[in-house]
Amino acid sequence: MDPIRRCVLALSRLPGIGEKSAQRLTWWLVRAPSETVVEIAAAVVELQSGVVECEVCCNIAGASPCAVCTDARRDSATICVVERPPDIAAIERSGEYRGLYHVLHGALSPLDGVGPDDLRLRQLVARASDATEVILATDPDVEGDTTALYVARLLGHLGVKVSRLAHGIAVGTEIEYADRVSLMRALENRREI
Repeated sequence: MDPIRRCVLALSRLPGIGEKSAQRLTWWLVRAPSETVVEIAAAVVELQSGVVECEVCCNIAGASPCAVCTDARRDSATICVVERPPDIAAIERSGEYRGLYHVLHGALSPLDGVGPDDLRLRQLVARASDATEVILATDPDVEGDTTALYVARLLGHLGVKVSRLAHGIAVGTEIEYADRVSLMRALENRREI
C-alpha cells in the first residue's frame, strides 16, 4: 500500500481525527524534519511499554506509585474519585485541589455491560478507610450519577465524609473537557451525599 495512504488510514483511526485531518497531519509529517517524525514515532511506541497503572490510585503513569501518590505535599486524607485518567489533568488545571485521586476506569452502565466488578472499587474501599473525605467527581450524566450513588452507599459504613462535585459543570459534559473556572467552582461547592 502507498505509504501516504497507509499513514492517512492509520491516523484516521484516532478519536476525533477524520480523514481530512489525517490527510493534513500526514502531509505535515511528510514535510517535517526527519528527527521530528522519529521523535513522534518513538513517543507513540513508548506509550505501550512505558506506562503502568499506579498500584495506589489506579491512574496511568510512567511509574508506580505515581508522582501524585508520592507527593508528600498533598493532602492524603482527601481522595477525589474520577472515571478516567484524563479527568485528573482537568481537575489539576483548576488549581483548587491538593488531595489524592482514585481512578475507577469507567462508570456503571448496565446497558453497556459495565458493572461494579469492572471498576476499581475494591481498591477504593481499601484506601477510603484512611481518608476523612472522598469527593466523587464522576461525570454529571446518568452513568456518573449512578456510579456516585453506588460509591456513596459502598463507603457509607466507613464513616468517611462522601461529597459530590457541585454545580458548575454543565450536565452532560465530561470532566476532562470542562473549563478551569467551572471545575474550580464545582470543587469549591461540592456537597455531601
